[in-house]
Amino acid sequence: MKQWYEELFENYAHKYDNEAFTQGTLGECDFIESELGYNKKFRILDIGCGTGRHSIELASRGYTVVGIDLSDSQINRAKEKAAESNLEIDFQKNDARNLPFVDEFDAAIMICEGGFSLMETDEMNYSILQNAARSLKKDGKLIFTALNALFPLFHSVKDFIESQAKEGNSTCTSFSFDLLTFRDNDTTTFEDDSGNKKELICNERYYVPSEITWLLKSLEFRTIDIFGSKLGKFSRNDKLTTEDFEMLVIAQK
Repeated sequence: MKQWYEELFENYAHKYDNEAFTQGTLGECDFIESELGYNKKFRILDIGCGTGRHSIELASRGYTVVGIDLSDSQINRAKEKAAESNLEIDFQKNDARNLPFVDEFDAAIMICEGGFSLMETDEMNYSILQNAARSLKKDGKLIFTALNALFPLFHSVKDFIESQAKEGNSTCTSFSFDLLTFRDNDTTTFEDDSGNKKELICNERYYVPSEITWLLKSLEFRTIDIFGSKLGKFSRNDKLTTEDFEMLVIAQK
């Protein structure tokens, strides 16, 4: 049986690129570059790369990038976009819970829930962090975003998603948040690239900062910094608050 995230991304590559939450690529890559000290010799692993928006932008700036994703549709679209930009990028279909890389990359990124927090169990989400950590060289840096569990305690996630969406975007028609598991259960409706309207029951894991810190410490990251995450405007100056739907995590081995 397919999980909701597998079904969602079966035929949703072109429409995905038009979603409101995918529009911050340039600013996000500006921040990633600054975190990496603009070292063009760095090899970057883009986990849950989707249609390759961050991989392609970083490659166009001179970095060597490997992008991995579970979805054939997303990977195929990423390859098409790279070819259109005359860029050679290694896009691979891979499961973030079982990556083949060991001590290979100077940095790994997982932006906009690149696999992490979408999994059906906490153990699976943790395995993504384990695999990311294992793929990094000594002193390697992991940069990712995660859903902020402080947000649903004070705000309606359904209202927030609706306020961000544009015409033609996916919509959230119902939402509930479990305080015991920090998981949401929502019904998402969307139209795939063939024009078929679909409805999926989705389930995502939200995290509090102390959980993220503990998980990363267990994987022997030396420094862990957590900030508020603003679309296209990542900054170390943004203190995480209950107003932030996502958190930005920067960890170094």
